[in-house]
Amino acid sequence: MSHKSVIGLISDTHGLLRPEALHVLNGSDLIIHAGDIGNPDIIPQLTSIAPVRAIRGNIDKGAWALSFPETEIVIVNDAMLLYVLHNIDDLDLDPAAAGFRGIIYGHSHKPEFHRKNGVLYINPGSAGPRRFSLPISVARLTVEADTLSVDLFEIAQK
Repeated sequence: MSHKSVIGLISDTHGLLRPEALHVLNGSDLIIHAGDIGNPDIIPQLTSIAPVRAIRGNIDKGAWALSFPETEIVIVNDAMLLYVLHNIDDLDLDPAAAGFRGIIYGHSHKPEFHRKNGVLYINPGSAGPRRFSLPISVARLTVEADTLSVDLFEIAQK
């Protein structure tokens, strides 16, 4: 019997954590924040739901931000490797060759996911202030056996 894990994915909060985002992330076994946190108070709010792994994005400056790494390796269900970075353009390794099954990133504020060479690339979009006409969104990643599936959620209309 395989273990199923639900991972909440959030990025680019820029200091704004919306109640709608918390609602979607509720029930997660783990939450990954892919950078541009914007305010250290965001992390304890997320930790009230589930353990959090967070990285530093390009707007995360100052002493508080130094406690967050620029990249993170997350192991799910004792075997599945995920790589977290803020800007996908900074990816400096071959994820498939390195054994990663998922790449989680942010920066563009554009929610999207695709598969390439057996690796699932996921940008949950921006959960913070609206940028241009892009949606406000978060994602949920489900890991079961060796399968990854993702759902994107648009969480705010304004």
